[in-house]
Amino acid sequence: MANYLLIDISNSFTKLAYSSPAKIGKTARVATAKLSARSLRQLLSRRKIDMVVVSSVVPKKDRVIRTAAGKTKILWINARTNLGVGVDYPNPKTIGADRLANAAAVAKLFGTPAIVVDFGTAVTFDIVSQDRQYIGGVIAPGLESMTNFLYQRTALLPKLSLKEPRRAIGRSTIEAMRAGAIFGYRGLVREILRRIISERFAGKKVRVIGTGGYAALIARQLPEIEKVHPNLTLEGLRIAANLSR
Repeated sequence: MANYLLIDISNSFTKLAYSSPAKIGKTARVATAKLSARSLRQLLSRRKIDMVVVSSVVPKKDRVIRTAAGKTKILWINARTNLGVGVDYPNPKTIGADRLANAAAVAKLFGTPAIVVDFGTAVTFDIVSQDRQYIGGVIAPGLESMTNFLYQRTALLPKLSLKEPRRAIGRSTIEAMRAGAIFGYRGLVREILRRIISERFAGKKVRVIGTGGYAALIARQLPEIEKVHPNLTLEGLRIAANLSR
């Protein structure tokens, strides 16, 4: 039995999971470009689903969800959704649904004040204040986007597989690129976190949680990030679904 089908549609990949009000089941990941109404109908037919819960940053895929869901209720995550956190932001409609889901999840599961660092196509930093208000964040290029740019815009640099470098000084082009990517990216994350905390939370204990595809790789040697939660966004969808009931 599953009460919800959770769907997190990002630019590169879509994550899906069945969920009860208390627990998320096994997750699946598909390329967003391949997400289809037919495949979603198959998922909906396998379980008794009360609600489809969606965070989407790819508007052209929203019709796919509506077509597949049919008469099943859809909860679209946006700034008007009951998330268990408020939104203190000048133009709430412009906040990505995944970022709101992350805010809901971090506040419920870890407490506030909190920062979520989501390592996706972009890396986003989302801040929830001590009084449980989403107050904004930072958006920077994603790790893979940066390394792919080097490959696409240079004649001699190769496409890179991302893993932990053995040393800072590369003894080959691949080693040099890998060191620049991983060590440099950790520096980017560390400096952004330092500035957020000094600007808003000086002297306070802040929960800093990582999520997203490259969170484990980058956060491994970043003590500023206390924990990696791979399904934080889906947890936010589950929490919003419970609140909507």
